[in-house]
Amino acid sequence: MSNLRTKRLSDNFLFCLVKPDWYMLQSLKERLSESASPRASLPLEDPLEEAKRVLAEARRSKIVLKLIGGVAVYLRCPSAKRPNLARRYIDIDLVGLSKQSPAIKKLFVQMGYAARDRFNAMYGDRRLIFNDQENQRRVDVFLDIFEMCHTLNLKERLLIEGSTIPPADILATKLQIVQIDPKDYKDLVAILLDHEVGSSDDGMINGKYLAKVCSADWGIYKTITMNLGRLAGLMSDFQLGEDDGRMVEARIKNLGKMIEDEPKSLKWRMRAKIGERVVWYRLPEADKEVVDSRMPGSEPVKHG
Repeated sequence: MSNLRTKRLSDNFLFCLVKPDWYMLQSLKERLSESASPRASLPLEDPLEEAKRVLAEARRSKIVLKLIGGVAVYLRCPSAKRPNLARRYIDIDLVGLSKQSPAIKKLFVQMGYAARDRFNAMYGDRRLIFNDQENQRRVDVFLDIFEMCHTLNLKERLLIEGSTIPPADILATKLQIVQIDPKDYKDLVAILLDHEVGSSDDGMINGKYLAKVCSADWGIYKTITMNLGRLAGLMSDFQLGEDDGRMVEARIKNLGKMIEDEPKSLKWRMRAKIGERVVWYRLPEADKEVVDSRMPGSEPVKHG
């Protein structure tokens, strides 16, 4: 009997010695399995394909993310592929919900991105930035609010079906730029070529919605109408052909009329009296270089 008890004690002792190594092996297997899964793969070189991958992973994780910016225009507008409207796409811009900020951070790390830790810690309730070190680009995720030269509240607009924000909102994010450049003009023309101006978000530019946005804020009204006027004066530069050129001009005119006809708020009228004597916009800081914030003292990678 004493020999049997001694054997059991010996077996238990050996099991205790082996058990930690077994758990270590299981943990290693799990980590290797995760790194081999599609969710943990590195970002794709093509930003257009990478944008599709991000959206697919977000849907799988039940995270609300919608594309904005040039990539959104390209995926939504066939005219963006015309040679005279084609341009280079580098970064990916998205809008999400602030309440999902922790889940968004986790998603991008799983997808092979380096979080810009300091920026995200300071501004993570309204904007997140993730660096793609391999392809030297970044992803900006605005949360609820799009804030650049002007502020646009997109929280409710994220509920509208689609992989991008609605055409009216894409247009607004471009028209709110004070120092607008040629690539943004190309995007504006592509949107106007492929979407008529109407009063809904059903496959068209919701002019009624944009008019209401402009009627509540004189600053946004000023910049948007200013850029519509500039765009109308540049139409010949895009070599669209007579029919397409006239169509875009007519849509610019129609949208401008809807904006002007919309009754203005008291706040708008009071600000209009001050006019251009006080600056009505912000100039956002230039994009920073792509830096791996996880490695203190690392050399920055130039942002294209």
